[in-house]
Amino acid sequence: MGRSTFGKVTELMSSVMDLHVKIALQEASREKRRLIGGAVFLGMGLTLASFAGVAAQLALVLWVRQAFGWGWLGCALAVAGIDLAFAGLFLRIGGGMLKGPFLPETRLGLSRTSRALTGRF
Repeated sequence: MGRSTFGKVTELMSSVMDLHVKIALQEASREKRRLIGGAVFLGMGLTLASFAGVAAQLALVLWVRQAFGWGWLGCALAVAGIDLAFAGLFLRIGGGMLKGPFLPETRLGLSRTSRALTGRF
């Protein structure tokens, strides 16, 4: 009698798990389409922003040449120096932001998981 009940419970649990897996796969498929579409639009935006950056650099070189009467090489070196200064500043700020601590929810989840795995509650 106990064995038959155990088999029924096992079948019920198996069907519930199958249902959860099917739902999870459907949600993953929808999310995958959304994420791929978002990535495509982000890529297009970054490409256009890069083109705009190149055009702005060219305009800056032309403006420096016209405003200060410098040669082409001097203008290009000045703009490149400004670019390097901003790149260093942005890399420094970005690196500092990535060194920050985990979010409180993430830390709480990691500590709970590690306690559960080690048997400490």
